[in-house]
Amino acid sequence: MLKRVFTSLALFCVITTFGQNYTPTDAGSKVRFVIKNFGINTGGTFNGLAGTVTFDPSNLASASFNVSVEAKTVDTDMEGRDNHLRKAEYFDVEKYPKISFRSTKITTTNKEGYFYMFGVITIKNISKEISFPFSQTSKDGGILFEGEFKLNRLDFGVGGKSFSMADELNVELSVFAKKN
Repeated sequence: MLKRVFTSLALFCVITTFGQNYTPTDAGSKVRFVIKNFGINTGGTFNGLAGTVTFDPSNLASASFNVSVEAKTVDTDMEGRDNHLRKAEYFDVEKYPKISFRSTKITTTNKEGYFYMFGVITIKNISKEISFPFSQTSKDGGILFEGEFKLNRLDFGVGGKSFSMADELNVELSVFAKKN
């Protein structure tokens, strides 16, 4: 009997130590970017979400995000612009099909329901450390993660110096992940 109690306790500890596993989905998600072009905000989205998320807000030490989008899915509602952005000068989707993010640490913030994400984003095989606040909300048997951060497109070799297009852009995330 004592052996069963210890086995059950050990199993419980293993399950709670490793958090809950989720898979990000395109359905219910939006990965959006906004950039100034000729002084006007313009933007687009990416699809093809894939990867794994391990998240339990009561055990952030075990939390991890390893997710990507397909670069070829860039959509600005203008087919000509989308095709231009897929070329080597911008996203070079033939050579670099994925834009990826891998978390390195997640911490709490002083605002309830919000956390702080640290990680590495990789675009065109160039990796940069980023950090940003995000929230999580339980939804439809999964979790909706929302946050935003800024990037300098030139840091990743996306386009060249431009008089009309800003270097800095904003990335807005609303990622729904289903429980495995």
